[in-house]
Amino acid sequence: MNQVKLIGRVEKIDFPVLGLVGIDAKVDTGAYSCAIHCYDIVENSDEKSLRFKLLDPTHPEFNDQEFVFFDYTKTVVKSSIGNAECRFKIKTSVQLGDDIYKSSFTLSDRSNMKYPVLLGRKLLNKRFIVDVSQNYLLTKKSK
Repeated sequence: MNQVKLIGRVEKIDFPVLGLVGIDAKVDTGAYSCAIHCYDIVENSDEKSLRFKLLDPTHPEFNDQEFVFFDYTKTVVKSSIGNAECRFKIKTSVQLGDDIYKSSFTLSDRSNMKYPVLLGRKLLNKRFIVDVSQNYLLTKKSK
């Protein structure tokens, strides 16, 4: 049985497949799914591909790289106030502390949010306990 890890309400995470390291992620036990900030999302129905860019030009890890995914889906996500929005969803690897997990992330405009990534219950369930009074607990342990 895997040991449940203690994490804070904000953690630094890496996306090995996407080449992103040290990204601040808000841990949100109220959210079901995970989300990552992106823009310039273009679906090509003919070749069944999805192209997008991650983060903002103001983010330190921004590199203006365009990503192309052929394995993606669409899903409806409800906000905390009940508004429904159709989003694209990709699967990728995410590293929290020393461990790597495969998870789904919806592509979302989070430019008005403080953190570019949101980690929801689907990833957290049976893996983590959240101490909302702390930040960067996994980052401190992996140093």
